[in-house]
Amino acid sequence: MTPPVGVGPWARERGGPVPTDPRYDPQLLAEGDRRNVVDDYRYWSREAIVADLDTRRHRFHVAIENWGHDANIGTVVRTANAFLAAEVHIVGRRRWNRRGAMVTDRYQHIRHHGTVVELHAWAEGNGLALVAVDNTPGAVRLEETQLPRDCVLLFGQEGPGVSADAVDAADLTVSIAQFGSTRSINAGVAAGIVMHAWITAHADLSQAW
Repeated sequence: MTPPVGVGPWARERGGPVPTDPRYDPQLLAEGDRRNVVDDYRYWSREAIVADLDTRRHRFHVAIENWGHDANIGTVVRTANAFLAAEVHIVGRRRWNRRGAMVTDRYQHIRHHGTVVELHAWAEGNGLALVAVDNTPGAVRLEETQLPRDCVLLFGQEGPGVSADAVDAADLTVSIAQFGSTRSINAGVAAGIVMHAWITAHADLSQAW
């Protein structure tokens, strides 16, 4: 039998006085914490976790176009949470498939833009370079480029990739080197690769769990 994820009630797991620190959630302390969170956040309320994450968020944002209700968006949100992106931006349809996010959207700031033009204007107004990710003509290799520290990484939906509007608006377009027969890789996988490239270039690894 697979053991349950997380921890049981505080009294059983830790013993001793129950914490009175306001970051702790009384219900979780009493009933246990089975959420998908790192051990340092066990028994903390969602609000306390978000507040702590907000003190450490990185300076990159992630955006994904949502014209066809792409199922990969949840995966992108989950990965953005793992790499502590400042925000995730959904461009196009407001509604998106949250299934792949595995509840991480509760801890991640998410902003909506109706069009890529709106996203670009927002990024420009906040001093962020817009970096499109696609294997289109004119793209530079991610492996030979250092991503800007302050940027929005923009991904297209599965299949068509980034829209023509996104390519036109982007300050930089990068591609991921591929060597096999497939024309493209999964949008969720591509997002993870590029986010990790930003982490490699700019993150303080001593702050990683």
